[in-house]
Amino acid sequence: MRQVDFLIAGTQKGGTTALDLYLRAHPELCMASRKEVHFFDRDELFNGDTVDYSVYHSYFSPTAAQRWLGEATPIYLYWHSAPRRIWEYNPRMKIIVILRNPIERAYSHWNMERDRARDSLSFWEAIQRERDRCREALPGQHRVYSYVDRGFYTEQLRRLWCYFPSEQTLILRHEALRETPQLVLDQICDFLGVACLSVATTINAHSRPYVTTMAEREMAYLRWIFEYDIRALERMLGWDCSAWLADHWV
Repeated sequence: MRQVDFLIAGTQKGGTTALDLYLRAHPELCMASRKEVHFFDRDELFNGDTVDYSVYHSYFSPTAAQRWLGEATPIYLYWHSAPRRIWEYNPRMKIIVILRNPIERAYSHWNMERDRARDSLSFWEAIQRERDRCREALPGQHRVYSYVDRGFYTEQLRRLWCYFPSEQTLILRHEALRETPQLVLDQICDFLGVACLSVATTINAHSRPYVTTMAEREMAYLRWIFEYDIRALERMLGWDCSAWLADHWV
């Protein structure tokens, strides 16, 4: 079986579903039979001396014309062991990451878990109690309640770059995918070395409006928490993320 060639590795609530849907329309790409295969974040699969990749490969059925195999599991960027496991599987893997304002990302994440009936706390209570709730999941990270923790992108990118050089990674902005999807897809196609894909219809996956907007104190609290990391991310990527710290509401 051919190895998987590229991954959409993060971030959750960053636009990975839309990106996955766009790439499924490309004739040269074979995406996994479902989004979020969750292979490299499943610790139990990596406890033995050898790893059975046959289950992973069973999600792919490429045609002769499909040159690249890829999948989207956005927790890979966040899961501490995932980059090393991915490198051990395929050191030539290309990694696509799309980052969203971590303040908006946290609120979107909480809304998703509330809609799934997996979190009954208010957003304010959830972000105040996150560290205690996640501590219960140690040594692994909590998959549900990590609203704030997933937004510290600089640490996650450094971990990724320990295994994959910058030429094998493509870091994108959520705003760009939303506002100029064709330009983003052109970047991705160039990164993968495939023909450009024309965007016929803009995809707005999971775009339901929130029942309530983020409160002012919640926004201010998260700006205070994330400001240092956002400024570090600006220096790391050469981005201007001042809009992420603006006084606005989701």
